[in-house]
Amino acid sequence: MSGPEAQSPSCSRLWDFPSPARGIPPPGPCCTSDPRRTPLWGSAERGLPLPGGHRPWSGPGPSSSSWSGPGPSSSPGPVRWSSSGRSVPGSAPRADRDSYFGDKSSFAENVSALNFTSVASSSSARDSSFAPVIKTPSAFGNPPRSSYGSKTPQMGHSVTSSSAVSTHSVTSVIVAVVEGRGLARGEIGIASIDSKRPQIVLSQFPDNTTYTKVITKLKILAPLEIIMSNTACVVGNSTKLFTLITENFQNVTFTTIQRKYFNETKGLEYIEQLCAAEFSTVLMEVQSKYYCLAAVAALLKYMEFIQNSVYAPKSLKVCFQGSEKTVMIDSSSAQNLELLVNNQDCRSSHTLFGVLNHTRTPGGSRRLRSNILEPLTDVDTITMRLDCVEELLQEEELFFGLQSVISRFLDTEQLLSVLVQIPKQDTVKAAESKITNLIYLKHTLELVDPLKALLKKCNTPLLKAYCSSLEDNRFGTILEKIKTVINDDVRYLKGCLNMRTQKCYAVKSNINEFLDIARRTYTEIVDDIAGMITQLGEKYSLPLKTSFSSARGFFIQMNMDCTSLPSGQLPSEFIKITKMKNTYSFTSTDLIKMNERCQESLREIYHMTYMVVCQLLGEIYEHIHCLYKLSDIVSMLDMLLAFAHACTLSDYVRPEFTDTLAIKQGWHPILEKISMERPVANNTYITEGSNFIIVTGPNMSGKSTYLKQIALCQIMAQIGSFVPAEYSSFRITEQIFTRISMNDDIETNSSTFMKEMKEAFTLFATHFLELCQMDILFPNVENIHFEVQHVKSGLRSRESITYTYRLSKGHTEEKNYGIKAAEASSLPQSIISDAKEIRAEITRQITEQQSQSSPAEASRQRAVYQLATRLLQTARNSQLDAKNLRLYLRGLKTKFGAALSVAGRGSEEPEER
Repeated sequence: MSGPEAQSPSCSRLWDFPSPARGIPPPGPCCTSDPRRTPLWGSAERGLPLPGGHRPWSGPGPSSSSWSGPGPSSSPGPVRWSSSGRSVPGSAPRADRDSYFGDKSSFAENVSALNFTSVASSSSARDSSFAPVIKTPSAFGNPPRSSYGSKTPQMGHSVTSSSAVSTHSVTSVIVAVVEGRGLARGEIGIASIDSKRPQIVLSQFPDNTTYTKVITKLKILAPLEIIMSNTACVVGNSTKLFTLITENFQNVTFTTIQRKYFNETKGLEYIEQLCAAEFSTVLMEVQSKYYCLAAVAALLKYMEFIQNSVYAPKSLKVCFQGSEKTVMIDSSSAQNLELLVNNQDCRSSHTLFGVLNHTRTPGGSRRLRSNILEPLTDVDTITMRLDCVEELLQEEELFFGLQSVISRFLDTEQLLSVLVQIPKQDTVKAAESKITNLIYLKHTLELVDPLKALLKKCNTPLLKAYCSSLEDNRFGTILEKIKTVINDDVRYLKGCLNMRTQKCYAVKSNINEFLDIARRTYTEIVDDIAGMITQLGEKYSLPLKTSFSSARGFFIQMNMDCTSLPSGQLPSEFIKITKMKNTYSFTSTDLIKMNERCQESLREIYHMTYMVVCQLLGEIYEHIHCLYKLSDIVSMLDMLLAFAHACTLSDYVRPEFTDTLAIKQGWHPILEKISMERPVANNTYITEGSNFIIVTGPNMSGKSTYLKQIALCQIMAQIGSFVPAEYSSFRITEQIFTRISMNDDIETNSSTFMKEMKEAFTLFATHFLELCQMDILFPNVENIHFEVQHVKSGLRSRESITYTYRLSKGHTEEKNYGIKAAEASSLPQSIISDAKEIRAEITRQITEQQSQSSPAEASRQRAVYQLATRLLQTARNSQLDAKNLRLYLRGLKTKFGAALSVAGRGSEEPEER
């Protein structure tokens, strides 16, 4: 941004809402009982200017509204708020200010205590109804011009107003990130929540100056909005973490909050208040994780502000996810391997996720995505999953039965999220939502028994455990209570009119007399509408029918060509005419009025039904947390069924886990989907004794594809899926890195490269054939190459290369294929001649060096090294009986003797010359 608009003071605001009690003390300081820790925030107070020219602004409070109804803590009287946010006569006593939740009067005070620093573009400042997209600044960090007093910093990112955020952000993940300061720099705390999933995920881990773990974690969470401290983005002095995040997440909204709201004491209090009893053990895990607690404190305050609602006490699933027990796959590797997004076409399903995603529920799809990005490292857990997949493949009836039941589940996590949120304003929309979700809840609970009946037939430990979990009496208790109020025949149906009918008649008759009267009125109006349309059809001799849409309500449709009408057009009584092919849609003035009457009647029905539903939810609320368990079971079963489904489409094999990477006739899973036929299969064998494999071959011979294939098979094995091969054995890996081309960053790679080379199995594809000589110096290095065939064409006797895509031992004999490719192009002949001369000189130098060195000792050491590693491998993993083991060892001895013999002959050659 540039120009006067970019400098407008209105573009940068510190939100400060008026409060009924301005004397609210700021949140307490960071816990400083540990003298080793640096305080997490400074002493910024309300109203003080923020660094970088942000200036305080006092704007309106929450949107003008009046509310009257039962609060989450059953306040004794109605609570009303004026547009200024101050209480008016008749308000209920205010709850404790330190509590996250309370009665609805606490909302105005909670909002007033928040100071959100918003850095917005001038357009979004003028029209707050638009939710802007954040752009990475082109000149981030430049100070504002000195000719202005208080201006927008030169930042290209923007943050929306409260209305825009509340309508846009609550649909996805919001993440708060904070970094320690001083001696604690590099310690990262992350808290995330998704309005569709009533679960808070906390993470805390140390990271280095490259912040690879942070970026990777955020890529996995895929946030719509990221919250950070205002001190992280001081103009001209922004932190490296903030800069890296804005560079890597260019289409994500960034919001800065005063650092004092990143308060770990408040964070721990909130978790104690909101965490469901089933997950209370997380308190032991996080009570000393200061930075993730600080992040969750800011996150929950912000969520309360943008959603205008709070979560009910003891209602959320809170879990802590460190960096342990999962594979570390950095974001660039995930992109290079095309785990989620195809590099050529972002809409394409030619990815690992696309290969395996045969899930039937949103929860199953989310679980598959997170597992692909963070595979497991615990062999026991992986083995349990593989056992389940194997049983599903062997028991066809079980497979199709589970698939049928699972596909009928709705998004259980989203359902839970809506049920545990307490709106601060009771509106028609909120009432309709609660009624709808109660129908969804009934539908979900009615699927528990069919699911449990199928799981009783299972034999694997994990599926048995799921069956046992479904024996929970709370599922039956909730369903029984629902059926005392809700009609038995109420179902989840597709179609807006069908669901409207289900919601209108959800509550049984004779529970609320006024509700029964309102429903009779609604029925009469609907009947009158149908009768009126029938009369219109008879009046004009037209084939009219009654139709309905959520936007238009009831309207008239006709399938007929107007040319057959007497005057060639519809009667003037019909208005708002639209045409789609031969279908006409229209309405009339009388029908519009009847629709308005219908809507008024509907609002009365929803209001009275909502009162009954709220009372029912109050009775079943204490039992509702069993749905967390059900949600986990459904999503996991859905993912396991997807793994089994993938096996039915191709001949995948169950992997084993040893200390060796051995794949017999393995192929690339994504390439198989693209080509619709099985690609050329190849073998892979990597052990501790030969853990550095150099792959050579001409361009397009399949080197990169082969490397990606092995990484994809490794990931598939560690998420519990079968793999594309005839046989496979994997060593559990904790990190997967890819380095594509020569675009490596020295700062990023220098600290980790040596560790990767020493501890990771390494496959190295190169065109530099000189590197193939490393096997002389290092016995753990092996050479393999892709074979090609030369075919002479009749045209000018030129040779063409045919790719076989098959691996062979040793390095490629193909030389100078770069020059050959240049000869086939339109490059000047002088350049090609110079290249040939340079090639000849380099070849001469290499030949001289090789003639002066004797590889005999290196060959002997290599033979000894390989024998030792084979013996260790046999001792660890062999399952041979005594006779076969003896034969195997005898074969090793023979091979070792032959290798020594070859090395001895090599040492005698210089003397013979």
